[in-house]
Amino acid sequence: MTYALPRLREEIAYVAYHFHWRLEDILDLPHGERLRWVREIARINTRVNEGG
Repeated sequence: MTYALPRLREEIAYVAYHFHWRLEDILDLPHGERLRWVREIARINTRVNEGG
């Protein structure tokens, strides 16, 4: 199974933008772990935007 390159780039950009992690560090994450970080960032952003 392959992973769509546009989606991979989107995840990398999202994590790098919010956490300022290096590209190599983000690429070293297993797919599932990277997705957990993407979800956690989204959760944090939602909470901040809702004032909580």
